[in-house]
Amino acid sequence: MASNVLKTAAKDAENLKAAAVSGVEHAEHSFVEAAHAAKVSLAEAAKRVEKSVAEGLDTLRAQSRTYTDTAGQQLDDAQRYVTERVRERPLTATLAGLGVGVLIGLLMAGNRSSNR
Repeated sequence: MASNVLKTAAKDAENLKAAAVSGVEHAEHSFVEAAHAAKVSLAEAAKRVEKSVAEGLDTLRAQSRTYTDTAGQQLDDAQRYVTERVRERPLTATLAGLGVGVLIGLLMAGNRSSNR
């Protein structure tokens, strides 16, 4: 009888060992599948982020070109306006430039004397 109990216990131990090995193999397989799925998900997310950043940069380039063109046109218009006014009244433009220069000089000289 003791021998039957030992045989049954040994058989149960073998069954438990086989179940444990099977459980470990299943867990390992599940881990490998989860790691692969995570790798694929990360790769897809990286591609989406890269695409989004590229689209954002393209939009920014297009907008900056528009702003640059507009600013260049406005600068040309301002330059043309100033040139026309100087040609119409050269003496007035010269006196205005001289006056601005004197004002800037006085401001700078006043600033230096207050720093001493």
